Amino acid sequence: MSHSNSEPTTPKQEERGSITHFGYQNVSGTEKVQRVMGVFSSVASQYDIMNDLMSGGMHRLWKRTMFSRAAIGAGSRVLDVAAGSGDVAIGLAKKMGPSGRVVLTDLNGPMLAEGAKRVIDAGLLPERADCIQSDGTTLAFADNSFDCVTIAFGIRNFLDIEAGLAEFYRVLKPGGQFMCLEFSRPSLPGLDMIYDAYSFNVIPLIGEKVTGDRGSYQYLVESIRRFPDQERFSKLIRAAGFDLVKYENMTGGIVALHRGYKV
Repeated sequence: MSHSNSEPTTPKQEERGSITHFGYQNVSGTEKVQRVMGVFSSVASQYDIMNDLMSGGMHRLWKRTMFSRAAIGAGSRVLDVAAGSGDVAIGLAKKMGPSGRVVLTDLNGPMLAEGAKRVIDAGLLPERADCIQSDGTTLAFADNSFDCVTIAFGIRNFLDIEAGLAEFYRVLKPGGQFMCLEFSRPSLPGLDMIYDAYSFNVIPLIGEKVTGDRGSYQYLVESIRRFPDQERFSKLIRAAGFDLVKYENMTGGIVALHRGYKV
């Protein structure tokens, strides 16, 4: 499976001491932030290779669907949170054309550096893109700044998902669109057993062989299982203030594309 974009986020002081989860382990908020930062710093240089290997290239199709649903065009301003290696931001920039602008933000320095390399290679910097290191739960942008806010395979690493959603709502312009592509719960009968067998046995092994880091990919698999299912996550999006909230299952519900609007 395509593993998550980074963005562990730095929590508020009271959250640092609270108990949360890192995969299937109970840890403090501070320890989770440190561990997630370590995961993505470790895999940054082989991020795209691992995405292709783990998903059989399917992550490209999932993201292509995301681009097709994006309510953006010429002159739009888009924020891609947990931007990782920049593939989502580049796809969105292509849809907007030369008059659009995309901002990549990620808290993890090595991952954002990979994203910056990619957007430079794509010829987007400095006219059509910016790369800004920022915490997804305390975004460094003014209210009502963007026509669209996106995040792909990153929000499940947030220590405080609700705080992240509230920030996405804040920085969106009225009428703006929020899109989140994330792993979810298989909806086809029997698929969950196949998916579990593949996830827990094959993905950590691929991680070990390619990156020498089995533990990071074990965490990524476990983090998928800890993330709210389609309906529960939709409720969190609505609770953050979004309207017209809906989701679209892909690959039998292994992945879901969530959408909402700041009406």
